Amino acid sequence: MSEPISEPTPDAAPPAGAHAAPLAGMKVVDLSKILAGPYVTMSLADLGAEVVKVEHPAGGDPTRGWGPPFNGPDATYYLAANRNKRSVTLDLKSPAGQRAVHRMLADADVLVENFRPGSSLARAFDYRELCERYPRLVLLHISAFGESGPLRDEPGYDMVAQASAGLMSLTGEPDGPPLKAGYAMGDLGAALFGLVGVNAALVERERTGRGQYVTTSLYESQLALHINWATGYFATGERPARLGSGHPSLVPYQAYAAADGHFVIAVGNDVLFRRLCEALGHPEWAGDPRFATNRDRVAHRTALNAKLEAVLVDRGVDHWCALLGPLGVPVAPIRSLDEVYACPQTEALGMVQQVDHPDVGPLRQVAFPVNFRGVRPSVRSAPPKLGQHSREVLAELGYDKAGIDRLLHPEAPRDDTHGA
Repeated sequence: MSEPISEPTPDAAPPAGAHAAPLAGMKVVDLSKILAGPYVTMSLADLGAEVVKVEHPAGGDPTRGWGPPFNGPDATYYLAANRNKRSVTLDLKSPAGQRAVHRMLADADVLVENFRPGSSLARAFDYRELCERYPRLVLLHISAFGESGPLRDEPGYDMVAQASAGLMSLTGEPDGPPLKAGYAMGDLGAALFGLVGVNAALVERERTGRGQYVTTSLYESQLALHINWATGYFATGERPARLGSGHPSLVPYQAYAAADGHFVIAVGNDVLFRRLCEALGHPEWAGDPRFATNRDRVAHRTALNAKLEAVLVDRGVDHWCALLGPLGVPVAPIRSLDEVYACPQTEALGMVQQVDHPDVGPLRQVAFPVNFRGVRPSVRSAPPKLGQHSREVLAELGYDKAGIDRLLHPEAPRDDTHGA
């Protein structure tokens, strides 16, 4: 009889450990840059895969310079999405650099790239050739606008995706300008869907023995995240309006000003609304025909919010959270990042891990947000310095010292008496 599985107690901090590595043994070649692709490969690395990040010798991933802030020689933007990887510098436009990548692909499981369609690199690493040459390879291509349509060849950054795919039209106050989301939702949305696609393809490969070409884009991912906004538009044909922190289908469900700051109330049904009204000393609001049901409250959003705002501004955030929370009314203070990372809940979850960086010493990282049998994947190594592992990785690929020198310093005189 097998040993019973010991489950962690609900209030125990999930330990960080190397055992949470479901993708251990997988090899990933990362030819991507900026955020969407690197976030996919960092996630695969967090899950145990061995990831080699290939960067151009002249500066590497552009996000290394996207600062301030900097921490050591690299911007914190780069440090956020590249841990648990090894860095190799190669000129991918050179035949020698391309041959080196093909050596990596010979036993790789996954390739991630975000080459612009039609570019010289997209032609050099054409997916049809790669799929034929490496039939077990799962190739993820992330683009700005997808594989077809009039915009397929256009480049794009997160801001472009948020604008062109509608997110900015939904973000901001009703009487204010469109705003981008605080997070890079275009890039991160594509990264998360790309991660799902890669793992699904790896599962399918277990059945078929063949890899495949997986694609997603910033634009497609944003459309997929519209969810209720899109279905509402399909049903009514009406252009949605910006609602600030409000919800198109629920009221009250937004941020409110208290005497000393802001907090949110999230009322999802009529029972909760009655509890809210009683706690605020106005049980009569629940019987007002304008507010009796959620449908009524949505129709009379402005009138109800005016009543709520007049009451809530008299007391502080802590007062309202302490009053409403025990009644089951969903409520929370709006925290800044310094408060989030000082919060006991953040600490209890073990979501911040520390790793040593060769230049800056202890480096804190936000860990992978999924546990496996109570164990969180570990931050095993710091985001690599540019080319930190070039010689190590190239030696593993079979290059001798002279061959490595020629790859890393192509301007040096060549000695063709040596091997690869």
